[in-house]
Amino acid sequence: MADICPKCGLPTEICACDALVKEEAVRIKVYTTRKRFGKLVTIVEGLSASDIVSAAKELKRKLACGGSAKDNYIVLQGDHKAKVKPILVAMGYNEKSIDVR
Repeated sequence: MADICPKCGLPTEICACDALVKEEAVRIKVYTTRKRFGKLVTIVEGLSASDIVSAAKELKRKLACGGSAKDNYIVLQGDHKAKVKPILVAMGYNEKSIDVR
């Protein structure tokens, strides 16, 4: 017998909880700012708290940069504004909800 998802009650083979969370995401903001010693960092805000750690890990791996997942945002070392949007779209986020400034 198949396992049942505790969130939606469907079998785990057809569970779509993760996809629904990504589609429901509000505006995702991507922008750069200067931190200590004038270094540029890219900030990604608006991801759900449950996805922020896994998204940070995936972004750091694909962009070959350092960074961290803080309170409600991801900090990536370097200027990666143009590269973040296609990666987030490939991860399943809605392209229209991603705002690159």
